[in-house]
This record gives sequence, structure tokens and C-alpha cells, in this order.
Amino acid sequence: MFLVFLGAPGAGKGTQAAVISEKLGLAHIASGDLFRQAVEKGTELGKSVKAYMDKGALVPDEVTVQLISERLNEPDCKGGCAFDGFPRTIDQAKALDKMLAGREGTIDKAIYIEVPEKELLKRLGGRWICRKCQAPYHEVSSPPKVRGKCDKCGGELYQRADDNEQTIKERLKVYFAQTIPVLDYYKAAGKLAAVDGSRDIKEVSGKIIDILGPGSMKAK
Repeated sequence: MFLVFLGAPGAGKGTQAAVISEKLGLAHIASGDLFRQAVEKGTELGKSVKAYMDKGALVPDEVTVQLISERLNEPDCKGGCAFDGFPRTIDQAKALDKMLAGREGTIDKAIYIEVPEKELLKRLGGRWICRKCQAPYHEVSSPPKVRGKCDKCGGELYQRADDNEQTIKERLKVYFAQTIPVLDYYKAAGKLAAVDGSRDIKEVSGKIIDILGPGSMKAK
């Protein structure tokens, strides 16, 4: 089974992709993680990614697609994947369809975690991230056990400089401009399913499992 998780920054798509991939025994492919790993390895592709990230620019589609393609060749992807943060554009969505077709696969569902802008602003404004492992926290909904410290690795937590209301609104505007065509793409293919992401994490996960159907649990 191959799933795509879509949602604005702060919607919880990464959290749900992680939960669902574990429940169904799927590989969790997060584009952000792939970028960081490529940079850490210092490969030619990693150097290219770093150059864009250092400038604060978006990593081009062709570079992102190449990283995804390499990840799909790894053994744990044979049983299926949950894509998190990819695809972000129509070109990426089409490239993913081609990659999967070459592996005799296809996207089964595109899950859109839908959250009102007011709630997104609230979530992002209180967000903290671990400098070491990038684990996300929130001062209200998911605070760390020890203030300022990551539960997973003990790393220092920090707030992104662009996590202020005006900048967040701009980020959301850019996201929706890019992503609405992707939503339309999967809707036209009959694969889009929207979920109310403003509910409790477990409730959202349960709704996604309901959408996928009881047979999905056999993928584990």
C-alpha cells in the first residue's frame, strides 16, 4: 500500500504518517528527513540540497524526486510507503506516479489533513523543535517532559525565527498555492480523502484507518 499525506504546516501530517505507517507496517518517507540525511552524508546530491537550504530556497523538484527514487529502492519500501511532505507540486505527483508504476505500484490514497487557518496559527505559534533530532513539540498540546529538552534525545528545543503570525500566514499562503493543484490532481484520480485534523491525534488516526478499510491492517 502506498499512501500520500498532505496538509499545511502544523496540520499534523507528519504525526499521522508516522502513526499510520507503524500500524500498517509501511516505510515512512519524510522529505525533510531525506534532505537532512543527504546533507549529513555529504554526497553530491546532499551538497546540492545543502546549497538550496543554506539560501533558504526550496529544493528543486528534480533533486527531491531523485532522493525519493533512491529511497524507494531500499528493501523496506517493497511492502509500501507513507509519503510525508511529498509530493508538494503537480510535477512531483506525476513523477511519483511514474516511479511507482516502474515498481508495479500506485498511490492507493492521498490523505488530506484539513485544519482551519486559525487553528494552524495557534499550533505553529507555540511550536518548539529539537535542534538535534528535529522532533516537534507544542507548549500546549504536546509539551516536553522537561521544559526546553527533547524527550527523545535530550537535545535543546528552539522556536523557529519565522514562527510569528505574519510569517506563518505567508508560509500558509505559499503552501496552499502549491498544494491545491495537488489536491485536485488526486481528487480527479478518485484517491483523495479529507480528514478533520483539528480533532484528537488518536481520533484522526482512527478516521484514517476507517477510510483505508479493515483490509488495510493486513499490510502489517
